[in-house]
Amino acid sequence: MTKAAPLVVAITGASGAPYALKLLEALLQAKRSLWLIVTEHGRRLLSTESDVADVDALRGRVGARDWDELVTVFDDGDRGASPASGSARSSGMVVCPCSMGTLSAIAAGSSRSLVERAADVALKERRKLVLVPRETPLSAVHLQNMLRVTRAGAVVLPAAPGFYHRPASIDDLVSFVVARVLDQLDVEHDLARRWSAGARTPGT
Repeated sequence: MTKAAPLVVAITGASGAPYALKLLEALLQAKRSLWLIVTEHGRRLLSTESDVADVDALRGRVGARDWDELVTVFDDGDRGASPASGSARSSGMVVCPCSMGTLSAIAAGSSRSLVERAADVALKERRKLVLVPRETPLSAVHLQNMLRVTRAGAVVLPAAPGFYHRPASIDDLVSFVVARVLDQLDVEHDLARRWSAGARTPGT
């Protein structure tokens, strides 16, 4: 069986570090090969929101053994790295969380960093690109940029959890969003209960 091409995962400076951690954990559990890019603001985000001080701490948090086997880390400043080339095969890209600055740059095709260039490559090669913004409220500029990247082929998946599954914890809310991301990436998971029309919990 042919081994799947790596999935590009980027973590930027928008609030939402728990989403990034849960996504990495799920992808490693699914044995997906990853090309990981963490921006400078993404590193600050992980430290501020989840006490993950650096990439080594991130490795320990999401699973060191699987990390060593499956994860290749790239510097966001290296625009000559593998994710920057269309000839380097990947199975798509996800930016989680995705800052509005990153989304704006992708919409403009500016490619000033490896994250931006890798996203540009995903669009031009017609590969899956999933962007997970968390900003609220949204300005007209934000909405216009979301429309531009959607028309270019990206999937904009806001970090907006649902409540029909009766979440009992913050982790339930995080898992709901990450489950939707994994669905877009065609990764099997059991993070969240799927909707079943007409199904009712006994006693309700």
